[in-house]
Amino acid sequence: MKIPVVITSGDPAGVGPELCLDLLSRPGSVPLAVVGDRRLLAERAKAVGAPFAADDFENAPNARRAVLHCPAGFAAVAGRPGPETARHALRQLNIAAEGCQSGRFRAMVTAPVSKAAMRDAGIAFTGITEHLASAAKVPRAVMLMASPKMRAALATTHIPLAEVPRAVTRAGLLETLAILDSELRAKFTNGRAPNIKVAGLNPHAGENGHCGREEIEVIIPAIAEARKRGVAAEGPFPADTLFTKQSLLETDCCLAMYHDQALPVFKRADFDNGVNVTLGLPYVRVSPDHGIAADIAGRGTVRPHSMRAALALALKMTAPQAEGGQ
Repeated sequence: MKIPVVITSGDPAGVGPELCLDLLSRPGSVPLAVVGDRRLLAERAKAVGAPFAADDFENAPNARRAVLHCPAGFAAVAGRPGPETARHALRQLNIAAEGCQSGRFRAMVTAPVSKAAMRDAGIAFTGITEHLASAAKVPRAVMLMASPKMRAALATTHIPLAEVPRAVTRAGLLETLAILDSELRAKFTNGRAPNIKVAGLNPHAGENGHCGREEIEVIIPAIAEARKRGVAAEGPFPADTLFTKQSLLETDCCLAMYHDQALPVFKRADFDNGVNVTLGLPYVRVSPDHGIAADIAGRGTVRPHSMRAALALALKMTAPQAEGGQ
């Protein structure tokens, strides 16, 4: 019997409900279970003229398309995220995470949430990556951006730029490189040791200490130790040449030191086909590479390509765990 993929509908004020309606309407043999408020999903479907037909998951857990009802208890307004919508999105994540860890679900695909709305609700929340890592009690999770054109992982994730130099440590880089090596072998390179190119933190990778010493004191020693442990890591490379076409042809993954060192390049290269993968969890989690897009929520104009790509990758990464394909 095929194990369902669980899909969180995200912040109901954003485009998440529309992305889920699109997935529910698409053909496929692997069961999908969307976590969300059935009434809110129906209202959004009516607003954008989208079809909405799904069984109740609790009554039909093996249905091809189902909704795992997570009651909101409020009227969500498209384009207006707030504390209520944030708390609802967080409940969805917790339900999906518990189901993945128990084996009830094959993988998790998450629609976008609003980190700002989470904070406004008084929730200590820096991102889905960090929240799921904490819930799973893993010491570190790695954020990997993946598309057919490139893969880029992050040594640090959702922290202010001013805090990045202190957050880049030898121990942290070693953990990140170990997770990247293990997960890429298992899920992307068919067991082959992946080539990982590591970015410097400073311009021109520090210019031998003349433009910052983090490369000399932290990054180079971490790469050297990782190589001793069998990780095919190289660098550090200046970030302004690391992401060139030729450089990307010669690597399986780039490791950037901070969020905006890699993500602008990644999204410029392949926004529609790009996805966010969390490595280091005891289950597969994938999401689209964009936020809640409150400015277009409820208009029926959202481009679902990244969400579709996220589901396709989740299915590919877990193919041995279920019969057949989507």
